[in-house]
Amino acid sequence: MKKAKGRMDESILVCVYYGPNGERLIKRGAKIANMLDCPLYILTVDPLPYDELDAEKSAYIDRWKELAEEYDVEEFIIRDNEKKPAVKVIAEVAREHHITQIIIGQTAKSRWEEITKGSFMNVLLREIPFVDFHVVSCDRAIKGLEGHFEKGVRAYLVEDEEGYRLMFSHTKDAKYEGIFFKETGTDFNNGIFKFMRHNKMCQVHITDDRVTEPTKIYPELKEEALRK
Repeated sequence: MKKAKGRMDESILVCVYYGPNGERLIKRGAKIANMLDCPLYILTVDPLPYDELDAEKSAYIDRWKELAEEYDVEEFIIRDNEKKPAVKVIAEVAREHHITQIIIGQTAKSRWEEITKGSFMNVLLREIPFVDFHVVSCDRAIKGLEGHFEKGVRAYLVEDEEGYRLMFSHTKDAKYEGIFFKETGTDFNNGIFKFMRHNKMCQVHITDDRVTEPTKIYPELKEEALRK
């Protein structure tokens, strides 16, 4: 049962799209909502149906859902298979939930990219003039995260005698499919492998093509090992 908020005259909407900026925006919104003791909502929009999203997009959404539970978000709104312009969707949600403050990211991708352009903001302000906007800049939002890893690529984990190793081509031995984020500044395959298991996002660290300490990082792998 959700805790009753002290103030109902304020409510915050965080608009997120795929990429590292989304998590930072949610945390920023949660901090403001906590200070004001008011409801917090999260909105993401995609022109594709939810069941057609790839592993990387699904992983981001699962992470946002986890954050929504952690920060006691009033509602995580997914507008999938959406054909209306982003500005119309934001305005609809803002009116429906009586939003007073909206948080958006300056560097958001795809449909949110136009947010940084004056024309988009002018239209948004005309649509919902009663809302205050917080535009979070690129450097401030994702400093320390973006730049540490290269763009994610599809990869697979294959089990062998020593544990699990990373591969970039699909074979019949592939046990897990996901996205590999390689650390920048290294010639080796070191980084993070994110994948879906039992409808949850999981991740393991990769060093020189191999999963390091799988039983410590991902408990379910330990359970599998004990059953063998």
